[in-house]
Amino acid sequence: MNAIGKLFLKGLAVIIPVSLTLAILWWMARGAERFLGGVLALLLPEGWYVPGLGLVSAIALTVFIGLLSHVLIFQKLFAIPDALFKRLPLVKTIYTAFKDFVDYLSPESKVGMSKVVLIKFPNQDYQILGFVTREDFSRLPIELSVDEPIAVYLPMSYMVGGYTLFLPRSCLTPVDMSFEDGMKLILTGAVSREGAHARALKLDNEE
Repeated sequence: MNAIGKLFLKGLAVIIPVSLTLAILWWMARGAERFLGGVLALLLPEGWYVPGLGLVSAIALTVFIGLLSHVLIFQKLFAIPDALFKRLPLVKTIYTAFKDFVDYLSPESKVGMSKVVLIKFPNQDYQILGFVTREDFSRLPIELSVDEPIAVYLPMSYMVGGYTLFLPRSCLTPVDMSFEDGMKLILTGAVSREGAHARALKLDNEE
């Protein structure tokens, strides 16, 4: 029975991540198919619509919007709802938080996708992995007392929350790790056994 229990747990370790990933993708695909598929079914001549056309249209529309975002005139048009949402109470808080987070994860983010750091507090032996989010505070209405302050975001495991700390540069050690690998390592509570994570923990300034 003990051997069967171990095999069952190993099976769960394979099934659960795959099932959750497929469930999220299915939910997104079904939502796109229901909305855009319904619109296309009304617009297209009878018999032209086939299942899956709504999902294909959603992917094509997303790519098309991304393409338009590189055109100056559309950048100005996209800025209109952005400015509107930022003026609405409550909506402004929610919209800005989501937008900043998505911009941070964007491949074009200038925040430095490789700025994964290990934090070591004075007189402490432990270290914490975090992400540099800001180094210039000239436009913020706050005065920081630490030397060479850097904002570092510390997400909690399984994305149940996180903290933003303003730390002196001397407390930070850059890590040769991609943003994606660093986020995976933190969000899974460091239970990942991928070799890439172990290799990526080598510090740039090894002593």
